[in-house]
Amino acid sequence: MLYIIATPIGNLKDITERAKESISELDEILCEDTRRTLKLLNYLKIKKPLESFFEHNEEKKIPKILEKLKEGKKIGLISDAGTPLICDPGYKLVREAIKNNIKVEVIPGASSILVGLLQSSFPPYPFVFFGYPPEKKKKREEFFKKMKNFEMTKIIFSSPHKIIFHLKEMLEIFSDVEIYIGRELTKMHQENFYGKISDALEHFDKNKLKGEFIIIF
Repeated sequence: MLYIIATPIGNLKDITERAKESISELDEILCEDTRRTLKLLNYLKIKKPLESFFEHNEEKKIPKILEKLKEGKKIGLISDAGTPLICDPGYKLVREAIKNNIKVEVIPGASSILVGLLQSSFPPYPFVFFGYPPEKKKKREEFFKKMKNFEMTKIIFSSPHKIIFHLKEMLEIFSDVEIYIGRELTKMHQENFYGKISDALEHFDKNKLKGEFIIIF
């Protein structure tokens, strides 16, 4: 069986009992960064074999993983934080497992998308999640312009070294709209920003940026 296991997005106390139980029964864990997953396992006092599984080796490793699953192994897929497959590798593995009549079970848990949405004060439904903006400027402009067609709550991810120019481009395309920005969600230094894009630019340009960002508007 293939288990898709959600883990905490920051605060390790958010691990569910079902996730802990499922992890303890696995034969192997697939993870993006073995060091991050090892930190979680140490917290849970569980020892399991870890196998790196990320964007650039996903397709190469799928055949071998399928072989192990067909042999009856219990394998779990865990992302660095939160719910796997959301802006993380894994959906191709799930698709191939289903094609090969391998049972897939999702163990639900934390998701920064839902945490941010509830914290934002924007209408929680309908909403659309766009992931991370593209790297190249032209594609990023097209990405933001396409978002204008959706008259609903919009959600994107950003990172410390990109959020300033993401906000600048958003200001040009969406004008100075009200937004919510969540940083380090569920962690000790969680920050929730409410205000206009111009205010966010001024605020985050003056502060040393750490952690991942979620932007909602």
